[in-house]
Amino acid sequence: MPANPSRSRAKDRGISTSVLGRPEFLSLNSPPRNHSRAWRRSGQNQASENTHTHTPADEDRMLLNPSLRGIAVSSLLAVDICLSKRLSVCVQAGSPWASVRSGVTLLALTGHGVTWVCGTLVCLSQSHSPAGQELLINLLIALLLDLLTVAGVQKLVRRRGPWHSSPDSFPAGQASRAALVSRFLLSHLDLAVPLRVLLVLWAGLAGLSRVLLGQNHLSDVSCGFALGFLHSGLMEAVWVPSGACQTLLSIGTFSWASAR
Repeated sequence: MPANPSRSRAKDRGISTSVLGRPEFLSLNSPPRNHSRAWRRSGQNQASENTHTHTPADEDRMLLNPSLRGIAVSSLLAVDICLSKRLSVCVQAGSPWASVRSGVTLLALTGHGVTWVCGTLVCLSQSHSPAGQELLINLLIALLLDLLTVAGVQKLVRRRGPWHSSPDSFPAGQASRAALVSRFLLSHLDLAVPLRVLLVLWAGLAGLSRVLLGQNHLSDVSCGFALGFLHSGLMEAVWVPSGACQTLLSIGTFSWASAR
């Protein structure tokens, strides 16, 4: 006898319900509205992830497109370093101009601050002319100002030389002293034309000697020359007169006599 049709239909419905309740068929049981909401949420998450992933790319693209000014500065620095290393022909014994290294070193010492300060003090102690004492005292003040300024800028910038020397490359102190002394003497001494030419030539070679020895860049020497001219002009503006110089000498002489 055949089975009851209603019971068979209920049985088939129960079987289909149990089959659709399996995990692999859960997506078929979920309502379409929830499915669209989940799809929209996943799309938003994917968009946010894309935003986060593309942000560094945008930053990299901005860093890879520097300004025209940055390109120009970087190019000038590269040319400066390249030319300075090419001109460093007296760095060591195996350099192309190693035979003249001692002479170039001696030329660089003529622009050293200690050399000029000690020489000015010796000349001042031997001078008995008020005009000469006035000139030497103002030169001494200018040298001390130059030494302090150059040392301060060097400690602030701390730029190394072309061959990784001590971090006191910028600005070049010898070039600054050479420019200061040459302009000072040309302004206050009545020198013959050959002596004037020799003085200017000495100033240029004293600054260039530091490049040949690999201690300074060309830009360091150029800025040193500019700083020396600036100090010379500043000293002309604040010139110490003869009366004040005599007072300073009397104070110094009294202090020295009291110490003895």
